Amino acid sequence: MSETLFDDAGAEAQRSEEPLAVRMRPRTLDEVVGQRHLLGEGSPLRRLVEDDAPMSLLLWGPPGTGKTTLATVVSRVTKRRFVELSAVTAGVKDIRAVVDTARREMGMRGTRTLLFVDEVHRFSKTQQDALLPSVENRWVSFIGATTENPFFSVISPLLSRSLLLTLESHTEEDVRTVVERALTDERGLKGRHTLAEEALAHLTRLAGGDARRSLTYLEAAALVAGGRDEITVADVERAVDRHAVRYDRSGDQHYDVVSAFIKSMRGSDVDAALHYLARMIEAGEDPRFIARRVVVHASEDVGMADPSALQAAIAAAQAVELIGLPEARINLAQAVIHIALAPKSNSVVSAIDAAMRDVRAGRVGSVPPHLRDGHYKGAAELGHGEEYRYPHDHPGGVVAQQYAPDALAGAQYYRPTTHGAERRFAEVLERIKGVLRGGPPR
Repeated sequence: MSETLFDDAGAEAQRSEEPLAVRMRPRTLDEVVGQRHLLGEGSPLRRLVEDDAPMSLLLWGPPGTGKTTLATVVSRVTKRRFVELSAVTAGVKDIRAVVDTARREMGMRGTRTLLFVDEVHRFSKTQQDALLPSVENRWVSFIGATTENPFFSVISPLLSRSLLLTLESHTEEDVRTVVERALTDERGLKGRHTLAEEALAHLTRLAGGDARRSLTYLEAAALVAGGRDEITVADVERAVDRHAVRYDRSGDQHYDVVSAFIKSMRGSDVDAALHYLARMIEAGEDPRFIARRVVVHASEDVGMADPSALQAAIAAAQAVELIGLPEARINLAQAVIHIALAPKSNSVVSAIDAAMRDVRAGRVGSVPPHLRDGHYKGAAELGHGEEYRYPHDHPGGVVAQQYAPDALAGAQYYRPTTHGAERRFAEVLERIKGVLRGGPPR
């Protein structure tokens, strides 16, 4: 358990041995980078702080998005005694001790307490229950931080008594702002170093939206640079032991790597496909972009030869949205392996493209009368729906009748291959076409 009481100037004495990420923690809400949806004028969080109102907050978001920072800033601005507990090490006894002290401080000195619980999702139900009286009676202002979905990891009574705020991963622009501020700020590197553009781009990609990680990497790179003014990409590579992948997401390298990735899956070279996947991930490519390409090629290059490839690709795309990187790299890899090793067929994309070519060329024709809507008044007088044969009334659920317009009678768009599962669909199609042409059901 750590406890801090900020002085009237709103500034805590900083020790030079503290990590850069700690030294650079914002002191006011206006210094906080990112989370604009939470910090705008009139937002609930800003109103709570500016009005110095009693509060109970749950901050939900990925690591490095500023949960601890926001709790600390709230404590500074509102002049509250700040007590931090880690759910990894604290127990019910620790919670009760904090609450008892908070009530005593309020009664004797009028000092209010802000209790910040990091990783609150790790508290058991009993431990979370122990927080309820202090939250209910506002003996403390409570802020809990979690990287897990609170609807599954936080008990309902505590959730209902708290304002849930969702934090988003920092954008690259946000991370750049954090790093550039640390280079010049008196609490940071005090202008002793500059950062080469390539080094800044590499560091930003490696941070993956985690501001704390970016400052940790910057501090390590500054140590590697030593007395030199400029921190180079080589310094960053040595500091974090990660090679800088030359990959411009808006230039030729982006399109070349993506093209090679797609063609490797299409060509069934699973190892090459995984190489390009890893290259894109390491370079900081948006995993949602990668997932979209995988979903497209599950149908374009595999299609009916293995219909489950599309299911695997969509599941990987959903995993990207649910858990993000780095864990989602596994789901993406599974989908890529599935597509690369699956039997190949481009019959699906060929079929829809052929059909669209005919439509664009004006080969549309009228809908046959027996297929037209016959439910509205007057339809019968026009002959709409007459002589329609209901397939379920016939053996096998297929009956001979014309479905395509006259101009397209006999047109064939879907041409199945004999690869994988599509061999079976080819046989089914041949049987169905025989019945539609007037042959007996088989």
